[in-house]
Amino acid sequence: MQIRGFRVSTLVLHLVLILGACIMALPFIWMLLSSLKDLSQVFIVPPKWIPSPFVWSNFKDSLTALPFGRAYFNSFYINIIVVLTQLLTCSMAAYAFAKIRFPMREPLFLMFLATMMVPGQVTIIPLYLIMKNIGWLDSHLSIIIPSALLNAFGVFLLRQFFKGIPKEMEEAAIVDGANRWTIYLRIMLPLIKPALSALGIFTFLGMWNNFFNPLIFLNSPDKFTVPMMLNLYRGMYATDWTLMMAGAAIALIPVLIVYIIGQRYIIEGVTLSGIKG
Repeated sequence: MQIRGFRVSTLVLHLVLILGACIMALPFIWMLLSSLKDLSQVFIVPPKWIPSPFVWSNFKDSLTALPFGRAYFNSFYINIIVVLTQLLTCSMAAYAFAKIRFPMREPLFLMFLATMMVPGQVTIIPLYLIMKNIGWLDSHLSIIIPSALLNAFGVFLLRQFFKGIPKEMEEAAIVDGANRWTIYLRIMLPLIKPALSALGIFTFLGMWNNFFNPLIFLNSPDKFTVPMMLNLYRGMYATDWTLMMAGAAIALIPVLIVYIIGQRYIIEGVTLSGIKG
């Protein structure tokens, strides 16, 4: 059935999607509005959505009440190191699994993928003991190294792209005298830029919001990341929700910027990863 060129099913689908988007946006809207209230208005029943008055000073107070500048610096440099290292290690492993034939390649890849089914909470105790024995507790190395060296999802994503590249290109490069390293750097990597961009964005978003690992490994406030610093607003007897909401809103700015810039690469990377392989 059509109404003036529109199918009823399409109209219903769009209405359902709009309703779902509004429901999903409600917590985000509540956070933004709560960041502009005074503490007495946050839990009024029935809820009062519009602040009266607007307390803009909450944003300034949230940045000055705690050393957020240091936390931002810690999060940024940890994210940059992890993202760059993951792009290198995942692309090298993916190229090997996709283009280099070696014994037990497929079983090893399946075993590698099986690590995605193991929750991080299961491996956190042995990981903690390893970090303790090598002296990396309360150090950013305990956050950077495990995250940078292993990402089964990243290897899987890039492997699908590598498998989609015709082998004739690699064979032509070999005929011209190129070695494996040259083929990887000068031919393969430029062809998988969408996948590299998507993986970089996924990694950045995951590391920026990572709370569990810093909570386990870090103790010194000067080494805290942004999620850990936000947690300090929770007191033993009271929580300053307005400052916490203001800090959370500020912490979302880099995430929103990265996602807005790279959403095209996320969609393209996830879509094309399933074409071949």
